[in-house]
Amino acid sequence: MSNPERIPQPERGLKGGPDVGPRNVALDRQNPDLLAPPSTDRGTLPNLKFSMSMAHTRIEDGGWTREVTQRELPIASELAGVDMALDPGAYRELHWHKQSEWAYVLSGSCRIGAVDQEGRNFLEDVEKGDLWFFPRGVPHHIQALDEGVEFLLVFDDGQFSENATFMMSDFFAHTPRSVIAKNFGWTPEQLDRLPEREKYIFSGQVPPPLERDQVVSPTGDVPRTFKHRMLAQEPEYFNGGKARVVDSTNFSAADSICAALVEIDPGGLRELHWHPTDDEWQYYISGQGRMGVFASSGENGTFNYQAGDVGYVPFAYGHYVENTGNEPLVFLEMFRNPKFEDISLSQWMANTPPQVSADTLNLPRNVVESIPKTKARITA
Repeated sequence: MSNPERIPQPERGLKGGPDVGPRNVALDRQNPDLLAPPSTDRGTLPNLKFSMSMAHTRIEDGGWTREVTQRELPIASELAGVDMALDPGAYRELHWHKQSEWAYVLSGSCRIGAVDQEGRNFLEDVEKGDLWFFPRGVPHHIQALDEGVEFLLVFDDGQFSENATFMMSDFFAHTPRSVIAKNFGWTPEQLDRLPEREKYIFSGQVPPPLERDQVVSPTGDVPRTFKHRMLAQEPEYFNGGKARVVDSTNFSAADSICAALVEIDPGGLRELHWHPTDDEWQYYISGQGRMGVFASSGENGTFNYQAGDVGYVPFAYGHYVENTGNEPLVFLEMFRNPKFEDISLSQWMANTPPQVSADTLNLPRNVVESIPKTKARITA
């Protein structure tokens, strides 16, 4: 077991030597495989990690938000993420996006509402472990319930920014009041207190019970629910952890983003694999681990992750995630695709004529023949 008081050094066996400073020892402790990479690492991969703790925090009356986009993590071209918290009763105001919004509730609870292009509406309460998905262009709002809420938002565009969304208050503030009055049949006097700028996040009262807040639309409810209870979903169990996959096969509204919630036991491994269609955007919820990434042409890099970190794996890069701590490592894998797909290195080998793999890797044939033919996403 490593000594937490020991100052880590850029050393592997007899190679390397001490760094006497100046240096940031706290960051070196969080990133031991960058300071002293495994001997299997080679070349220089793009940075595949950025912590939400290093992102700028926007503080508002009623909550806060921070984001990791392609600006913070340049390799992340396909997806961007936002960490947001609302005080009890506070609103993320009525708004819409050019991008689709996928969300995971990290703690607390909130009420979410939307109205689609046919005027069909949706209103639901969500709590820790629940998801929601709003298609691009569909207007919606979020309001915290009596314990407040923190949630992760993921958008299907790496250049997305929460600071460039379409907000109702901003729309009103930049439309002539004569036009607003004509549009709604209001008098100018009724418009005296309109906001002069966007409200974005603002304080409010905790909403009443859901049934009292419901609005009956003459065109009915949205045809597909925008809510999914991820933690209520039965996981796949493996020797070393468990996983829940949510994509369009079990959450039909989510037609552009899919995800897996992965829990790896101490010492366990998210097996060697890659994704055949899309980049992977990760968010680490608890625990600590490391990810090794193979980029072909002999290049490989290893990165360390803790709660609140964002990880990224470019399309088709081989990789694994290993739990290096003493508690479960819990993280989300997300993809800009309606269907979750991964290629297992073990499953590929087990379903290929065994002599082919044995000859390729200089292994005894019986060793290859012992590999299970079914996919085990996590192993001990």
